[in-house]
Amino acid sequence: MTKVQSNPTPGASLNQATTILKAAGDELRGQILRILQHDAFGVLELCRIFGLRQPAMSHHLKILSQAGLVTSRREGTCIFYRRAYARDDGLDTLRQQIFAQLDTCAIPDEAAAGMTAVHEERAENSQAFFRNNVDNFREQQDLIASYSLYGDTVVDLIDSLNLPTSGTALEVGPGEGELLLELAKRFKRVSALDNSAEMLARAKTACEAKSIGGIKFLLDDICKPATKIRADLVTMNMVLHHLARPADTLKVVHNLLNEGGVLIITDLCQHDQDWAHDACGDLWLGFCPEELEHWANSAGFTVGNSQFLAQRNGFRIQVRQFMRSGSV
Repeated sequence: MTKVQSNPTPGASLNQATTILKAAGDELRGQILRILQHDAFGVLELCRIFGLRQPAMSHHLKILSQAGLVTSRREGTCIFYRRAYARDDGLDTLRQQIFAQLDTCAIPDEAAAGMTAVHEERAENSQAFFRNNVDNFREQQDLIASYSLYGDTVVDLIDSLNLPTSGTALEVGPGEGELLLELAKRFKRVSALDNSAEMLARAKTACEAKSIGGIKFLLDDICKPATKIRADLVTMNMVLHHLARPADTLKVVHNLLNEGGVLIITDLCQHDQDWAHDACGDLWLGFCPEELEHWANSAGFTVGNSQFLAQRNGFRIQVRQFMRSGSV
């Protein structure tokens, strides 16, 4: 159990603490905080999940926000809410204890069904984009960050790990197979996984054209894989921002990694270029580095090396290393 601070940070007051307790004391607001444990939802998504009209939902979110229990970010024309991590106002311990207690409670069946429907809609929107735009993949990637801009950094990071060549590497979302070539040089077993048959076929064709053999191509969903997979290295390059449940996906990856395994994520830092939703099929406009670390820690990872690459087009790329327990 977390020990309560006996000497709160100067500035914390009984009035502020009471505001937090009142905000969390409403049953519906407690349920909202509960489902935000590992996810972010837009206002309209929350309305669907709880069967509430937008003015009423916005009122509850305003109270939670004023209490420092949730934070918001704009994704194009939508505002998404998630739990607040830290405000350094002397009351973070209280907030974390509220979150911890709520997390012991079951999510109501109707809300759980609503969450599932929202996640399925997000996933279908992402898959539909790639079905309809597979021939424009390279052009779309070049709009933001092509593999050539970060590929060498990823390969150098992999080499620095000194993982055994007898191991297994898995690339999620292999694109046109550029990294698969490098993985095949370094690992005995290499697999490529994608939930888009069209994109997987594109990667396979690219590898065959370069005479890269021995790679297993898996049509599967990393969010809920049907294939039994074990790996020593998992790479996800410009994939996470296309996934319906990025935080939960890190938990899945942690479970499929062998002891001492490593996850390398390359993705965009948070940005405000909302045209990426339509032009590139992005569900999320990048991620705050702290947010990604929070998800990784919650999934059981230890944060390793990180590199940040600034691009001329204003986007910033983060290349992150997360280690499963026992990693060096």
